[in-house]
Amino acid sequence: MVKSVAHAEKDHIRFLYDREAPTYDRVMRFTERILLGGGREWVGARARGNVLEVAVGTGRNLPYYAPDIRLTGIDLSPAMLDIAKRRASDLSRRVDLRIGDAEHLDFADESFDTVVCTYSLCTIPNDVQAVSEMRRVLRAGGKLLLAEHVRSPRRVIRTVQRALEPLTLRQAADHLLREPLDLVRTQGLVVEELERRKLDIVEFLSATMPDGPSASQPR
Repeated sequence: MVKSVAHAEKDHIRFLYDREAPTYDRVMRFTERILLGGGREWVGARARGNVLEVAVGTGRNLPYYAPDIRLTGIDLSPAMLDIAKRRASDLSRRVDLRIGDAEHLDFADESFDTVVCTYSLCTIPNDVQAVSEMRRVLRAGGKLLLAEHVRSPRRVIRTVQRALEPLTLRQAADHLLREPLDLVRTQGLVVEELERRKLDIVEFLSATMPDGPSASQPR
């Protein structure tokens, strides 16, 4: 039963984003202008080597990656990936884009130098599992780069987020009260950069996979 519920939730998210794909870029341009701006440039400037982007969506991060990186992107929505493929072609950017599940990454351990996720952990049903998978595919010394909207530390704003969350979940599978920083630290990654913006509800985070015995998977 648990497995079937999880599958149904992902099917619903796929349906939502397939439906919203044609208007997604227009909506995000507006949202980023007033709230989320700067995150894509921030992570793109820090990505190095063999890069995995989880929940690549329509490929809005593609213009911000250095030309020499080797990029793989996964997403649950075929319609979003179709737009990402067109964007990559327009940019003359070579990128391996494929259907994928953030909670079950189809890559070997220690496959990537950098893992990127922007404004997407909020919609992944099991964000704990997703961050664990991102950690698993990182090489020692590799970086996890996140840009997310998060639970506010300010009580008044957090109260508003809590009131709005039932609506955002229903319309866009969007959780407003998550805190990726806690998940990253629980996974034993070393947080090196952390920026909070826009009344502390937007967070940019860079964390490194440690070397040696401390790199073993947390239990």
